[in-house]
Amino acid sequence: MATDRNRILVESIKRLLRRGATSHLSKIVNKTHAADLSLVFHSLSLAQQRKLFGLISNVEQKGILFSELDEDTFQDLTEDMRVEDIVRILESMPTDDVADIIGRLPEEKSQAILDKMKRAESQEVEDLLRYGDDTAGGIMVPDFIALREDVTAREAIESLQTEHSDVEMAFYLYVVDEYGKLVGVSSLRQLVVVSPATPLREFMITDVFSVQTDMDQEEVAKLVARYDILAVPVVDGSNRLMGIVTVDDVIDILRKEATEDILKMAGAGEEFVETKSIFKSTRIRLPWLFASCLGGIFAFFIIGEFESSLSKIAYLAAFIPVIMGMGGNIGTQSSTIVVRGLATGRINVRDIWTVVFKELSIGLILGFVYGLLIGSVAQVRYSMEALALSVALAVICSMSVAALVGSLVPMGFARINIDPAVATGPLVTTAIDIISVFFYFMIATTLLGL
Repeated sequence: MATDRNRILVESIKRLLRRGATSHLSKIVNKTHAADLSLVFHSLSLAQQRKLFGLISNVEQKGILFSELDEDTFQDLTEDMRVEDIVRILESMPTDDVADIIGRLPEEKSQAILDKMKRAESQEVEDLLRYGDDTAGGIMVPDFIALREDVTAREAIESLQTEHSDVEMAFYLYVVDEYGKLVGVSSLRQLVVVSPATPLREFMITDVFSVQTDMDQEEVAKLVARYDILAVPVVDGSNRLMGIVTVDDVIDILRKEATEDILKMAGAGEEFVETKSIFKSTRIRLPWLFASCLGGIFAFFIIGEFESSLSKIAYLAAFIPVIMGMGGNIGTQSSTIVVRGLATGRINVRDIWTVVFKELSIGLILGFVYGLLIGSVAQVRYSMEALALSVALAVICSMSVAALVGSLVPMGFARINIDPAVATGPLVTTAIDIISVFFYFMIATTLLGL
């Protein structure tokens, strides 16, 4: 339903742009959520994007659109915009989103924007830019509600209504000591059900889930998802409360990390390529296919070594695709399962040998099943028991080794802190193709006396 609505929106806006129906466009644009408009922008030329952007009257909607656009589209759109206009939009946005956007811009332009922003806001943004882009400190919101532990429930509610009324994500009330160190947390519901004279220390939860400013954003997202909380506090090395990471940012992180993993597993880089030019998309994908290229060359040399065997029994070549295909498929299955398990925390890297043994066992069992099946086909077609046995053993070896490699490589990568998703792409599939061809010809030449 949502997909159909977005398709209709894109087609309607494109048609109105072609007709130059500015008044109708203005009505549609200003009634459409900016998140939906960002989908439309991907389908428009730069000139059309700028025209559509100029029709948005609400500054806050422009800010939401800024945060939804991918990096290339955002930079093209803002390239000719005046710094003052960009600043006016950024000042309507949450500080963490502003820091993310400024981090995408060239240093000269980002500095010009910071100089034009209000001093307090620019200082907050600069503080966030000190942290890495993919850390808790880089994605945290510096606006939160924190009160001393001796404050009563009545005083806390009054503070929410006056001093903290502009806090955007008021999910929890955090409790700090006189040094600003995090000591507890209370839900807003708990705040209104206790006696007004009760101090926070008497009903706050002292077992608080918190993260350090340098924690990787993916680990932060996993923690929020695991404990079903709406926000997690971010503390420095001395446990001083610095900010919070909210659930909306966690959703963005999970989506981004999942997209990166899928692209790596497919051997297509780690950036969005559907919105980039042909040249940029080619440049991103080119190095990832180099492993496949090298693998093909190695396989070529291996087959060349057994050229005499092929010349004697040409139909040996008929089974190369199915043996390589079965090995490649189970290798991809094993590596995908392991990468997924590591990403969700269901598989622990310390259980490497348990996981590898399980996948090897599965590969061996499946190898026997399909080895018997494909070997039977070879026997029926060519009536050669030695050939049928060669094919069956090759399938068993190919699938067993593929399951072993498909599970061992990503687990090994995770053990040495390299993204295991890389292992699921051309690296594993290419290695399996080479191994499958080698085993097949070694077994066949031995059993057939070639």
